[in-house]
Amino acid sequence: MNNKKWVAAWGNATSITDRKPENYAKNLSLRYPLYIPFNTEKLKIGLSNFCGTESVTITKVTVAKSDGGRNIDINTIKTVTFNGGKSVTIKEGTNIKSDEIEIEIKRGEFISVTMYMEDFTEMRSGVIITGPLSKGYYSIGDVTESENLPLNTTRNTNCFYFLTDVDVLTDKNNKSVVCFGDSITAQSWPDYLTLRLKEEGINNISVIRRAASGTRILRQYDNITYDSYGLKGDIRFPNEIITTSAETVIIQHGINDIIHPVGRDVNPFRPMSDLPTVDELIDGIRNYIRIAQENNLKVMVGTLLPILNWRTYADFREDLKNAFNDWIRTSNEFDFCIDFDKALCDSKNDKRAFKLKYDSGDHLHPSELAYNKMAEIIPLNLL
Repeated sequence: MNNKKWVAAWGNATSITDRKPENYAKNLSLRYPLYIPFNTEKLKIGLSNFCGTESVTITKVTVAKSDGGRNIDINTIKTVTFNGGKSVTIKEGTNIKSDEIEIEIKRGEFISVTMYMEDFTEMRSGVIITGPLSKGYYSIGDVTESENLPLNTTRNTNCFYFLTDVDVLTDKNNKSVVCFGDSITAQSWPDYLTLRLKEEGINNISVIRRAASGTRILRQYDNITYDSYGLKGDIRFPNEIITTSAETVIIQHGINDIIHPVGRDVNPFRPMSDLPTVDELIDGIRNYIRIAQENNLKVMVGTLLPILNWRTYADFREDLKNAFNDWIRTSNEFDFCIDFDKALCDSKNDKRAFKLKYDSGDHLHPSELAYNKMAEIIPLNLL
């Protein structure tokens, strides 16, 4: 055991799902295939009801080797227990870890975590993520031990409910890097970073995504129209930074603070008083840096991306973004600046805009090519 330790092999943020009338589920299973970058014979599952308003009960959880999609190897199914019990109740505002589960997994294999909720369950603690390694499914009924998910009663989902961590007992040289941010990080670049590490034969680093769409550093929406845009940074960051055997955090956050405020005459929930100064944004990032360093993490900060032609674009927003980026590029308060903006902008024609191939089309979120580029420019030697 002296040559092994627990390391986060997969991880996710917890945020608030979109409030809808059908906010409760009953007799429903969730299945999430997860890429595991380390060899292991034991794992623990982390579940969270951090954003819930009431307790939730997960009736049964299983883990099994997976094809990376709907199907599992039924010969490898293990029932996940919590203090010895198959069912677990998670109080609102809390996170839990399972007991140790014995299952042999080889580096580069997929497992699937399948959860079943028998009774009415508030589906509030969850986060949407996308990317080549990020997919999920839900099925009617208990399919925790089903090899194949039934076609007629299963649908795809990119909303990951409750599941936040998979820790594995593995070689002591293995470690994790945390990617913290908003929708840009909730989308594909962390997956491409995982694939890049695999392709380059770097087998001792896992990529843990802690990202929630719409979130801001300094503000949050306390109304049901926009509460799915998540918690503000000083609530999120201390909760999400706690990641087993993490040594580095990559922060790319702040664009929503700049683009959201439009004035109460346009949107009653988005007053211009929410617009921060550059000093307030910097102080928000400094708070992240302080918390990360208190947890002995190396800190990398990524510049904010182009926003020209986004629907709320204005020169004053561009100026604010550029002033913030200038501080990121020149600050000596953290370990390294990753200049995502420079890598993706149209430097030949207009630096305010994405290079055409790097624009998803909405002029705010990158294309898949751009997400791959973001992963390419991260200095692996510093991880």
